[in-house]
Amino acid sequence: MQFFGAVAWSKWISTLFLLVLGIVLASFAARGISRFMEDRASRHHTVMVRRLVFYLVLAIFFFAALREAGFSLDVVLGAAGILTVAIGFASQTSASNMISGLFLLVEKPFEIGNFIEVEGTIGEVVSIDMLSVKLRTPDNLYVRIPNETLIKTRVVNRSRFPIRRMDLTVGIAYAEDVARVENLLLDLARQSSVSLEEPKAFVLVTGFGPSSIDMQFSFWLPSDRVLQGRSQMMVAVKKMLDEEGIEIPFPHTSIYAGSHSEPFRVELLRPETETNKGDPDAYQNG
Repeated sequence: MQFFGAVAWSKWISTLFLLVLGIVLASFAARGISRFMEDRASRHHTVMVRRLVFYLVLAIFFFAALREAGFSLDVVLGAAGILTVAIGFASQTSASNMISGLFLLVEKPFEIGNFIEVEGTIGEVVSIDMLSVKLRTPDNLYVRIPNETLIKTRVVNRSRFPIRRMDLTVGIAYAEDVARVENLLLDLARQSSVSLEEPKAFVLVTGFGPSSIDMQFSFWLPSDRVLQGRSQMMVAVKKMLDEEGIEIPFPHTSIYAGSHSEPFRVELLRPETETNKGDPDAYQNG
């Protein structure tokens, strides 16, 4: 009996050793393939291959450990197949997300580190998995978006290209010289450290508003400086218009009686109280 007990303990120790060895070797293999692909592939593909290698090596040692423990691999594989079919029927949404994840892997509309916009949510891609994509928003929130949603909806990649165009709306009074304002804005773009020299900035007149001439001031800047560049340029535009004495109009409300109408009398009345009752100074004529 002691001999059989020692054999059983030896078998379980060997099984545990294989599991621990599998975890260690899977980690080393994943790190090695990650270093090998670091300069040869995108971060997206590197992460996917790293996980595939890790789980593949771990699965080999897991089945070896089961065999060492005395389990029949035929029975284990048969049970795993039946379980896979049952899970597939029970989780059709997960299967759809996995298939969508494969399409994302092939199409590559974005990569880890890109800023994307999905249904009004903007964030940096921190992980691309088989079921979902994880984002970190600018205010440091963690957002999980299912892969199926990314396939079905409109996705905007804000950092796919190295530069972006920023459009600012500038309104000036009707009395101002439009050509002069255009030249001042273009000079500002040439002197600014935010705006790129190429492509060149440009100014367009976009419409005549109720109280202003609306102009579009467009310039190019690096994709990683969009927020800072927009803010700095808006401050610079406001400062330049103030220094040049150019009016930035705002809506006014006026009362017009017509060119042939006589001026009409406007009276502002204070509420009548016991203290000012009968006081002629309580009425102010305008």
